[in-house]
Amino acid sequence: MDREPERRPQGRDHRVDAARYRVDGDVPNDDAPRDTRTAAEMRAWARTAIDQAIARGEFDDLPLAGKPLPGLAGGTVDPDWWLRGLIEREGLTGLAPPALSLRAESTGLHAELDRLRSEAAVRSHLEDFNARIVEARRQLSGGPPVVTPTRDVDGEVLLWHERRQARRAAEAAAVPPPPPSWRERRALRRELKRRRGDPGPSSGPGEPPSSDE
Repeated sequence: MDREPERRPQGRDHRVDAARYRVDGDVPNDDAPRDTRTAAEMRAWARTAIDQAIARGEFDDLPLAGKPLPGLAGGTVDPDWWLRGLIEREGLTGLAPPALSLRAESTGLHAELDRLRSEAAVRSHLEDFNARIVEARRQLSGGPPVVTPTRDVDGEVLLWHERRQARRAAEAAAVPPPPPSWRERRALRRELKRRRGDPGPSSGPGEPPSSDE
């Protein structure tokens, strides 16, 4: 004998039941009170709730008060501004889509290269970076497009050498010179006395040499 299909109560929106199940983990009973407000009534309730929150001061001193919204500055729209900001604030790795992670890596590429100690390591890092850009462009997994350009390896290696030489020159200039030796100090005192026309104390026979000696 075939079982009769379960009859659902009239007027019940099972999409609401599904949403409640995802949130609360259970389906409301048939006799549970249902929200019968219209869309206009819901909008009026939302406006009232916002007005009450403003009166309580819950929107005072917000971080972006009076400032342009991130991702909308300069007339451009960055649809990934929130995700990119979260990754930068939290220092997250391995979560961003390739378009964002490669863009962030490209921004700090010179600093990363300057930590390497040999030209071979710099070339290897650049070749790996370019290969990952090409591979990300080939993938069709969705997400924002990969617009990060590849780098010219020889040109970046030349820039790496230039930055390295500039750092070494700056470090050498920042090191104070060593103090003069006692011979240099004695020669300087003699030169100062000569310019003043002061012969200085002389040592007679049998006398100990001057302290300047």
